[in-house]
Amino acid sequence: MKKKLAKIKYFPNNFQIIEPGDYVICAVSKKEISIENLTYWNVEFQEAYYSYKEAFKKRENLNK
Repeated sequence: MKKKLAKIKYFPNNFQIIEPGDYVICAVSKKEISIENLTYWNVEFQEAYYSYKEAFKKRENLNK
């Protein structure tokens, strides 16, 4: 079975699935994140992160 990329709208405490799918792509590492494991995202940039490490890396790069 082929996996499908989801389109998601991120909010401060949750997210809304705009187009159903199985995963999203991490904005930093480009790894696939299953919807069930989606924990880290940025509301302002509307992007997902694979883990706290990628979220931290993104924040560090913005503060340079």
